[in-house]
Amino acid sequence: MNKNDTKLFSAWDFPLSLVLLTRLPIPRLPENVFSRQANAAWAFPLVGLVVGLLACAFGWVAMTTNLPATAGAVVLVAVLVIATGAMHEDGLADTADGFWGGFTTDRRLEIMKDSHIGAYGVLTLIFTQLLRVALVATLMAANKYAGILAACIISRAFMPVLMSALPNARNSGLSHSVGGPKAETAAIGFGLAIGLSMLLLGSGALIPTVFAALVVVALAMVAKAKIKGQTGDVLGASQQLAELAFLAAVAAAI
Repeated sequence: MNKNDTKLFSAWDFPLSLVLLTRLPIPRLPENVFSRQANAAWAFPLVGLVVGLLACAFGWVAMTTNLPATAGAVVLVAVLVIATGAMHEDGLADTADGFWGGFTTDRRLEIMKDSHIGAYGVLTLIFTQLLRVALVATLMAANKYAGILAACIISRAFMPVLMSALPNARNSGLSHSVGGPKAETAAIGFGLAIGLSMLLLGSGALIPTVFAALVVVALAMVAKAKIKGQTGDVLGASQQLAELAFLAAVAAAI
C-alpha cells in the first residue's frame, strides 16, 4: 500500500474527488493517486461547490433571458446531471429497484447491479426530479441561489459518512473498491460542508442540514435492513435525497 494512503490530507484529494464524482474534463492524474480514494472523501463537499457554481451560473444566465423560473430550473438541474454523469440519479434508481423489487438480500443486490431500470427506478426518478426542478425553480424565482449551492455541498458530505458508518454490502463494485474512509475523514468533510453552507446561508443552513440528516439516517436504516450495508448506489441515493431534503427546507423558509 502506498504510504500516502495513511495521510489525512493530500494536495491530490480535491482533483481526485472531481475525477471520482464528476465527468468534468480533469487532466489525467498519476496512477498512485487513486490509492487515496477513500481518504480523499473529505473533499466531496468541494466537488458539490464546483458543480453547484457551474449549474447556478447556467441557471442565472437562463433567467437573464426572461425564461420562466421552471425553465431556468430545468437548465440548472440538467447541468448538475450532465456534470456528474447522472451517477447519483442512477444510484437512486438502482436503489429503488433493488430495495423494493427483491425479497432477499442477494436478489436485491443482484437487481441493483443490473444495468436495466425497472418500474420502481423509473417512477422514483420521475417523482424526485419533478420535485427537484420545482424546488429549484422556487429558489431561483426568489433569487436564493445560495440555498441551491449549499444543497449541492451538504448532500455530498453525507456520502463519506455512510461509507464510514455502514459496511459494504458486497465484495465488488465502486464502493467496495474505494473502501471506507476513516471516521476523521468523514467528520472533516462534514464540518467543511457545514462551514461552507453557513457562509452561504448563515444560521439558516442548520435546520435544512438537520432535515437532510434525518432523511439520510432513514435511508441508512432501510439499507441496513434490506442489504445489510451500503453500496455505491446507496451512496448516490443519499446524495439525491439529502439534496432534495435540504432544498425543501430552504424553500419552506422563504
